[in-house]
Amino acid sequence: MDLPQNIDAVQEMLGAQGYVCDRALATVVFLALKLGRPLFLEGEAGVGKTEIAKALAAGLNRRLIRLQCYEGLDASSAVYEWNFPAQMVAIRTAEAAGGSDRKALQEELFSGDYLIRRPLLEAMEPDPLGPPVLLIDELDRTDEPFEAFLLEALSDFQVTIPEIGTIKAPEPPIVILTSNRTREVHDALKRRCLYHWVDYPDFEREVEILHARAPEAAETLSREIVAFVQQLRTEDLFKKPGVAETIDWAKCLLALDVINLSPEVIGDTVGAILKYQDDIQKLQGSEAKRILDQARASLEPA
Repeated sequence: MDLPQNIDAVQEMLGAQGYVCDRALATVVFLALKLGRPLFLEGEAGVGKTEIAKALAAGLNRRLIRLQCYEGLDASSAVYEWNFPAQMVAIRTAEAAGGSDRKALQEELFSGDYLIRRPLLEAMEPDPLGPPVLLIDELDRTDEPFEAFLLEALSDFQVTIPEIGTIKAPEPPIVILTSNRTREVHDALKRRCLYHWVDYPDFEREVEILHARAPEAAETLSREIVAFVQQLRTEDLFKKPGVAETIDWAKCLLALDVINLSPEVIGDTVGAILKYQDDIQKLQGSEAKRILDQARASLEPA
């Protein structure tokens, strides 16, 4: 599928995949596609950063390649590694057969047949559908040496494998990097990218998102859910619930055939929206009723 030609087309394409975004986000996505620049998305966990990449890949009918970052991730784990067990089997087989051409065996062992392609290398190989969407997820979990390597890789869109040589992408992949901002990512890497802070949506947009992702929820219940979650985000919590938790909670309530919220229902299902025991304890007793009353008051006409 061709790239969208304007900002409205981006919103329409993402919307068709169930991803509701505002114009500011649609604009930076359009520019990233138009200019071929990586897109760096930062924001709290659960606000939909990863989902943007998924919706973009589905909307463009491109392959999604995900590199999930973690502490200690290094270049070899992100690019490639050799299939050592298979290489050992080939060596033993050659020895048993009395093979003596060591150079030919070495060339065979370090060929593409024994190469395990990791996400960065996969993203740089040709694809009949077009350049894939490369999602580098939760970059803030890695360390500075990996950032430095990534800076070089994203500059030239090529990697070097000593035994084979340099592999360069015929067309650069569509790159989306995300960060939950548990630490600051180096400025040099950010400067390579277009940047956007993905914030919690306002009330109407979150209701719209809920309609898209849980369309079977009644209007009244949807608005109560969103109002309660948005009120909950104003409380002093260790981890505020994201949009992902709003959607999960709505689906849990639908599975229980809930029509309206009540303190009892909230207490029974709080594990869908809060993930830390200290936060859950704050919703015990009369607190759930207080927050629910405030949420309902916010829904009343002024």
